[in-house]
Amino acid sequence: MRGVGRPPTPTLPRKGGGGKAASIPSPAPSPSPLAGEGRGGGNLSAAQSCAHCRKPTTLCVCAAIAPIATRAQLVILQHPQEQDHALGTAAIAQRQFANSRLVVGLSWPSLAAALSRPNADARRWGVLYLGPLKQAAGTKRVLTAVGSDGAPLADQDHLIAALDGVILLDGSWAQAKALWWRNPWLLKLRRLVLAPPHPSLYGALRREPREDSVSTIEAAAFCLAAIEDDPTIVERALAPLKLLLARHGGGAPARRPDRRRHLRR
Repeated sequence: MRGVGRPPTPTLPRKGGGGKAASIPSPAPSPSPLAGEGRGGGNLSAAQSCAHCRKPTTLCVCAAIAPIATRAQLVILQHPQEQDHALGTAAIAQRQFANSRLVVGLSWPSLAAALSRPNADARRWGVLYLGPLKQAAGTKRVLTAVGSDGAPLADQDHLIAALDGVILLDGSWAQAKALWWRNPWLLKLRRLVLAPPHPSLYGALRREPREDSVSTIEAAAFCLAAIEDDPTIVERALAPLKLLLARHGGGAPARRPDRRRHLRR
């Protein structure tokens, strides 16, 4: 599933190699922050973590997790360096959405490989795009399908509703771009641009170059609510994040973007 200080629009990815992908089976994936997600809280120690949500025991959010069933699938591709952050939400997002998958790695040979299934129609899958949206004045959609030039495509409602699933790239701005470059098959998917209806609940806990950056679970909630045409998904999906922030001390008011960072999860 991101305003001020925009990073450059991604160019044609380079073919990647190497990085092994590790599938994280539900219900016990490794936690992580999204591209643009807050870095507070440090890394986790297995001995001090909840066995189910993988958060420090003082930040356990299991009480707020209630899996949401959706037709469309959520797939999170996580950069290996973005695991085990106490305030990360990728693992929480996987547990909160019943039809979801979290995999860790740098590159996959195809969409089918990333999904771990023999067949997958790229035209029916979307990826949250890293570039800007060329949207006409007065037009406001939470989720927009765009072409390679960043301009909105025609028949938006049909394109969004027809998606079988959405892929999120999980990591810092630089890490998310690395995932984009290393996986050329992402170009075959529908590019989706997210325009969150409100600032991230993280507030000042996150320091990013774009005011519209949101956490993994927020991006997932907004995307799936749009694809499923069910706005109630957002409030239900974000319950674990609200509990996490409450136990951490709460999200402070949003601050100005950090313009020292130019790259973007």
